[in-house]
Amino acid sequence: MAKDIYHETVREALIADGWTITHDPFPLSFGGHNMYVDLGAERMLAAERGNRLIAVEVKSFIGRSEVHDLELALGQYMLYRGLMKEEDAERTLYLGVSRTVFEGLFQHPLGRFTIEEFHVKMLVFDPDERKIHRWIE
Repeated sequence: MAKDIYHETVREALIADGWTITHDPFPLSFGGHNMYVDLGAERMLAAERGNRLIAVEVKSFIGRSEVHDLELALGQYMLYRGLMKEEDAERTLYLGVSRTVFEGLFQHPLGRFTIEEFHVKMLVFDPDERKIHRWIE
């Protein structure tokens, strides 16, 4: 299983933001098939007196075509999100992308449509600062 080039960057950014990495990778299994979301994490929420559980699928979008990369990322995101509803409904899935990818693709019509139409939750990170830039709910 190959890790995305930003895997460690996102891992470090989550830790810096107060998250505890619980799974690296986060396993999913369905009908005899095993899959792995890049990271699973949790953070204590004092206001809610409980844990917030997330999983992050990191994508670099470095292929020849952003549209093709988007198609692949969206398909994987939707598959994992659906399986997580069955296996770990308390955990929220996020698509992790760099700030450059977010600003270059997801703030344009096709990207905005994708986020809105398919209800994609995103973690946008800055790879140079190794920090989370923003969360898209």
